[in-house]
Amino acid sequence: MGQNAVRIANRLVGPGHPCFVIAEIGINHNGDLAVAKRLIDVAVAAGCDAVKFQKRTVDVVYSAEELDKARESPFGATNRALKEGLEFGQAEYEEIARFCRERGILWFASCWDEGSVDFIERFSPPCYKIPSALLTHEKLLRHHRALGRPILLSTGMSTMDEVRRAVAILGTEDLVIMHCTSTYPSKPDELNLRVIHALQQEFPCPVGYSGHEVGLQTTEAATVLGACSVERHVTLDRAMWGSDQAASIEPHGLSRLVRDIRVIEKAMGDGCKRVYDSEVPVRAKLRRQER
Repeated sequence: MGQNAVRIANRLVGPGHPCFVIAEIGINHNGDLAVAKRLIDVAVAAGCDAVKFQKRTVDVVYSAEELDKARESPFGATNRALKEGLEFGQAEYEEIARFCRERGILWFASCWDEGSVDFIERFSPPCYKIPSALLTHEKLLRHHRALGRPILLSTGMSTMDEVRRAVAILGTEDLVIMHCTSTYPSKPDELNLRVIHALQQEFPCPVGYSGHEVGLQTTEAATVLGACSVERHVTLDRAMWGSDQAASIEPHGLSRLVRDIRVIEKAMGDGCKRVYDSEVPVRAKLRRQER
């Protein structure tokens, strides 16, 4: 089944177009705006198309019981202190929006509840990402779709039937389906990259890849298999405090990933066998024929 391209701001995402590369900052900023800005600069230097954050309304996403649990962190001794410490508010996102405009990179967010969607909508994002954890949250899917913006749908920890149901709700217009495995970090033998082909065969929308593995080679393999968008978590240092840091890639790794993806795109070609001009003198010198 052929995939239709999706326009995200001034980029077309789909077969025949450059891979849309997303550096997920998520919560790796550890509640520090200065760290977030350094990570944005890392993404710009690497040549990424966009950065992505995560936005939650803490009291909606988590129960009071969960928030009251003891948990030591730089923000305090409870889970509430941690979750609230990792959330940026209006002032921080205004600065993120300004900084990304200045640096010439797109930004958007994964929103975990309707209030967070409405909050991010104030900034007119180019698209939204629905995280794997919310793929079966039908009310949230409809809330996203009502805004009419392109959507990237992550499919970790989901069955194919659950993916089908989500796609039936969202529709296939302005939708990119992201193959994903939701362990941090993911084991290579659980990445199941051939699911990219299964999704391409079933749905008429672009298919991408959201990776949480260690290393770059399997993400690069996803682009060979036709992933039109690639997302990886980015960190300043994998040894930093935080739950997602170990499944993230550092600045030099992000630069290598984008560089390799662009080389792979050139190398894939159009599938038509031909003799290149550069081969002609080699052919004349080396070709042997026997009749």
